[in-house]
Amino acid sequence: MKFGILRFPGTCDEVDAQLACERVANAEILWHGDRDLKGVDAIVVPGGFSYGDYLRVGAIARFSPLMESVIDFAKQGGPVLGICNGFQILCEAGLLPGALLPNKTLRFVCRQVDLVVERDDTPFTNAAATGELLSIPAKHTTGCWYAPPALHEQVEANGQVLLRYAPGQNFNGSLADVAGVCNEAGNVFGLMPHPEHAVDPLTGSTDGLKLFASIRDSLAAAHV
Repeated sequence: MKFGILRFPGTCDEVDAQLACERVANAEILWHGDRDLKGVDAIVVPGGFSYGDYLRVGAIARFSPLMESVIDFAKQGGPVLGICNGFQILCEAGLLPGALLPNKTLRFVCRQVDLVVERDDTPFTNAAATGELLSIPAKHTTGCWYAPPALHEQVEANGQVLLRYAPGQNFNGSLADVAGVCNEAGNVFGLMPHPEHAVDPLTGSTDGLKLFASIRDSLAAAHV
Protein backbone atom coordinates (compact mmCIF):
# COMPACT_ATOMS: atom_id res chain seq x y z
CA MET A 1 0.00 0.00 0.00
CA LYS A 2 1.30 3.45 -0.89
CA PHE A 3 0.50 6.99 0.20
CA GLY A 4 1.02 9.91 -2.15
CA ILE A 5 1.96 13.23 -0.52
CA LEU A 6 1.40 16.37 -2.55
CA ARG A 7 4.06 19.07 -2.85
CA PHE A 8 3.27 22.63 -3.94
CA PRO A 9 5.56 25.68 -4.00
CA GLY A 10 5.46 26.77 -0.35
CA THR A 11 4.57 23.38 1.12
CA CYS A 12 6.70 22.81 4.23
CA ASP A 13 5.39 19.68 5.96
CA GLU A 14 5.44 17.16 3.13
CA VAL A 15 8.57 15.38 4.36
CA ASP A 16 7.11 15.05 7.86
CA ALA A 17 3.94 13.66 6.30
CA GLN A 18 5.98 11.22 4.21
CA LEU A 19 7.89 9.99 7.26
CA ALA A 20 4.63 9.57 9.18
CA CYS A 21 3.07 7.57 6.34
CA GLU A 22 6.18 5.42 6.05
CA ARG A 23 5.61 4.23 9.60
CA VAL A 24 2.53 2.38 8.37
CA ALA A 25 3.08 1.85 4.61
CA ASN A 26 5.06 3.08 1.61
CA ALA A 27 4.95 6.75 0.63
CA GLU A 28 5.99 8.99 -2.25
CA ILE A 29 6.08 12.75 -2.85
CA LEU A 30 3.95 13.92 -5.81
CA TRP A 31 4.80 17.19 -7.59
CA HIS A 32 1.97 19.71 -8.10
CA GLY A 33 2.72 20.22 -11.80
CA ASP A 34 2.22 16.55 -12.68
CA ARG A 35 -1.10 14.81 -13.19
CA ASP A 36 0.10 11.26 -12.55
CA LEU A 37 -0.82 9.92 -9.10
CA LYS A 38 1.58 7.01 -9.71
CA GLY A 39 -0.84 4.35 -8.56
CA VAL A 40 -1.04 5.48 -4.94
CA ASP A 41 -3.79 4.08 -2.72
CA ALA A 42 -4.29 7.16 -0.53
CA ILE A 43 -3.53 10.86 -0.82
CA VAL A 44 -2.22 13.28 1.82
CA VAL A 45 -2.44 17.03 1.13
CA PRO A 46 0.05 18.36 3.71
CA GLY A 47 0.50 21.61 5.57
CA GLY A 48 2.45 24.69 4.61
CA PHE A 49 1.85 27.86 2.64
CA SER A 50 1.04 26.71 -0.89
CA TYR A 51 1.80 29.46 -3.41
CA GLY A 52 2.60 31.76 -0.48
CA ASP A 53 -1.08 31.88 0.56
CA TYR A 54 -1.62 34.54 -2.12
CA LEU A 55 -5.24 35.51 -2.87
CA ARG A 56 -6.33 33.40 0.11
CA VAL A 57 -5.14 30.17 1.68
CA GLY A 58 -5.38 27.23 -0.72
CA ALA A 59 -7.01 29.23 -3.51
CA ILE A 60 -4.24 28.82 -6.10
CA ALA A 61 -3.19 25.28 -5.20
CA ARG A 62 -6.76 24.14 -5.79
CA PHE A 63 -6.23 24.72 -9.54
CA SER A 64 -2.92 22.87 -9.91
CA PRO A 65 -2.76 20.00 -12.46
CA LEU A 66 -2.21 17.46 -9.69
CA MET A 67 -5.32 18.62 -7.81
CA GLU A 68 -7.41 17.83 -10.87
CA SER A 69 -6.26 14.22 -10.51
CA VAL A 70 -6.87 14.30 -6.76
CA ILE A 71 -10.42 15.51 -7.29
CA ASP A 72 -11.07 12.62 -9.70
CA PHE A 73 -9.43 10.21 -7.24
CA ALA A 74 -11.71 11.44 -4.45
CA LYS A 75 -14.83 11.25 -6.59
CA GLN A 76 -13.97 7.60 -7.29
CA GLY A 77 -13.87 6.91 -3.54
CA GLY A 78 -10.13 7.12 -2.90
CA PRO A 79 -9.14 8.23 0.62
CA VAL A 80 -7.80 11.79 0.84
CA LEU A 81 -6.45 13.39 4.02
CA GLY A 82 -5.89 17.16 4.17
CA ILE A 83 -3.76 18.61 6.97
CA CYS A 84 -3.84 22.34 7.80
CA ASN A 85 -3.13 24.01 4.44
CA GLY A 86 -4.27 20.74 2.90
CA PHE A 87 -7.61 21.13 4.69
CA GLN A 88 -7.87 24.66 3.29
CA ILE A 89 -7.09 23.42 -0.23
CA LEU A 90 -9.72 20.66 -0.04
CA CYS A 91 -12.34 23.19 1.07
CA GLU A 92 -11.37 25.48 -1.81
CA ALA A 93 -11.69 22.51 -4.17
CA GLY A 94 -15.21 21.79 -2.93
CA LEU A 95 -14.23 18.38 -1.60
CA LEU A 96 -14.97 19.38 2.01
CA PRO A 97 -17.72 21.56 3.50
CA GLY A 98 -17.21 25.00 4.98
CA ALA A 99 -14.25 27.36 4.91
CA LEU A 100 -11.26 28.25 7.05
CA LEU A 101 -11.20 31.84 8.33
CA PRO A 102 -8.49 33.77 10.22
CA ASN A 103 -8.08 32.82 13.89
CA LYS A 104 -10.19 34.92 16.26
CA THR A 105 -6.95 36.45 17.59
CA LEU A 106 -5.80 37.28 14.04
CA ARG A 107 -2.44 35.85 15.06
CA PHE A 108 -0.39 32.76 14.27
CA VAL A 109 -0.63 30.22 17.11
CA CYS A 110 1.49 27.11 17.66
CA ARG A 111 0.46 24.86 20.55
CA GLN A 112 -0.41 21.32 21.55
CA VAL A 113 -4.17 20.68 21.58
CA ASP A 114 -6.44 17.88 22.75
CA LEU A 115 -8.96 16.58 20.24
CA VAL A 116 -12.06 14.53 20.94
CA VAL A 117 -12.77 11.65 18.55
CA GLU A 118 -16.43 11.96 17.56
CA ARG A 119 -16.61 8.74 15.54
CA ASP A 120 -14.46 5.62 15.31
CA ASP A 121 -16.22 4.01 12.36
CA THR A 122 -14.50 5.96 9.58
CA PRO A 123 -11.45 5.28 7.38
CA PHE A 124 -9.58 8.01 9.28
CA THR A 125 -10.45 7.23 12.91
CA ASN A 126 -11.01 3.47 13.19
CA ALA A 127 -7.73 3.00 15.10
CA ALA A 128 -9.05 5.30 17.84
CA ALA A 129 -12.15 5.10 20.04
CA THR A 130 -15.17 7.38 20.18
CA GLY A 131 -14.63 9.88 22.97
CA GLU A 132 -10.87 9.30 23.06
CA LEU A 133 -8.62 12.33 23.48
CA LEU A 134 -5.79 12.76 20.98
CA SER A 135 -2.91 15.10 21.77
CA ILE A 136 -1.74 16.70 18.52
CA PRO A 137 0.05 19.98 17.76
CA ALA A 138 -1.61 22.79 15.82
CA LYS A 139 0.08 25.73 14.09
CA HIS A 140 -1.81 28.16 11.92
CA THR A 141 -3.13 31.66 11.37
CA THR A 142 -6.20 30.72 9.32
CA GLY A 143 -7.81 27.76 11.04
CA CYS A 144 -11.24 28.91 12.19
CA TRP A 145 -13.69 26.50 10.55
CA TYR A 146 -16.97 28.12 9.54
CA ALA A 147 -20.10 27.07 7.69
CA PRO A 148 -23.42 28.91 7.19
CA PRO A 149 -26.18 27.72 9.58
CA ALA A 150 -27.92 25.45 7.05
CA LEU A 151 -24.67 23.79 5.97
CA HIS A 152 -23.47 23.44 9.55
CA GLU A 153 -26.74 21.76 10.50
CA GLN A 154 -26.35 19.36 7.57
CA VAL A 155 -22.73 18.54 8.49
CA GLU A 156 -23.71 17.78 12.08
CA ALA A 157 -26.76 15.74 11.07
CA ASN A 158 -24.65 13.64 8.69
CA GLY A 159 -22.02 12.93 11.33
CA GLN A 160 -19.30 14.60 9.26
CA VAL A 161 -17.49 16.11 12.26
CA LEU A 162 -14.83 13.53 13.14
CA LEU A 163 -12.71 15.58 15.55
CA ARG A 164 -13.52 18.47 17.89
CA TYR A 165 -11.32 20.55 20.11
CA ALA A 166 -11.67 19.41 23.71
CA PRO A 167 -13.19 21.93 26.16
CA GLY A 168 -10.89 24.92 26.51
CA GLN A 169 -8.73 23.90 23.52
CA ASN A 170 -10.47 25.81 20.72
CA PHE A 171 -7.99 28.66 20.36
CA ASN A 172 -8.94 29.67 16.82
CA GLY A 173 -12.69 30.18 17.29
CA SER A 174 -13.87 27.32 15.08
CA LEU A 175 -17.63 26.95 14.94
CA ALA A 176 -18.88 24.25 17.33
CA ASP A 177 -15.27 23.41 18.26
CA VAL A 178 -14.82 21.65 14.90
CA ALA A 179 -11.22 20.52 14.35
CA GLY A 180 -11.82 18.17 11.41
CA VAL A 181 -14.63 17.27 9.02
CA CYS A 182 -15.18 14.72 6.27
CA ASN A 183 -17.26 14.80 3.11
CA GLU A 184 -20.68 13.12 2.89
CA ALA A 185 -19.18 10.00 1.33
CA GLY A 186 -16.68 9.72 4.19
CA ASN A 187 -13.57 9.26 2.03
CA VAL A 188 -12.18 12.82 2.26
CA PHE A 189 -11.14 14.27 5.61
CA GLY A 190 -9.47 17.50 6.64
CA LEU A 191 -8.20 18.76 9.99
CA MET A 192 -6.22 21.79 11.11
CA PRO A 193 -3.92 20.13 13.73
CA HIS A 194 -0.87 18.22 12.44
CA PRO A 195 -0.99 14.45 13.09
CA GLU A 196 2.29 13.99 11.19
CA HIS A 197 4.04 15.83 14.05
CA ALA A 198 2.67 13.37 16.61
CA VAL A 199 4.02 9.99 15.53
CA ASP A 200 7.13 9.59 17.69
CA PRO A 201 7.47 9.42 21.50
CA LEU A 202 10.36 11.90 21.28
CA THR A 203 7.88 14.60 20.20
CA GLY A 204 5.67 13.94 23.22
CA SER A 205 2.79 12.13 21.52
CA THR A 206 2.15 9.32 19.05
CA ASP A 207 -1.59 9.96 18.82
CA GLY A 208 -1.36 11.29 15.28
CA LEU A 209 -0.19 7.90 14.07
CA LYS A 210 -3.71 6.56 14.65
CA LEU A 211 -5.03 8.57 11.71
CA PHE A 212 -2.46 7.14 9.30
CA ALA A 213 -2.91 3.62 10.68
CA SER A 214 -6.67 3.98 10.26
CA ILE A 215 -6.28 4.73 6.56
CA ARG A 216 -3.96 1.74 6.11
CA ASP A 217 -6.28 -0.59 7.98
CA SER A 218 -9.39 0.55 6.13
CA LEU A 219 -7.69 0.00 2.78
CA ALA A 220 -6.43 -3.42 3.88
CA ALA A 221 -9.92 -4.41 4.98
CA ALA A 222 -11.36 -3.28 1.64
CA HIS A 223 -8.98 -5.59 -0.23
CA VAL A 224 -9.62 -8.69 1.88
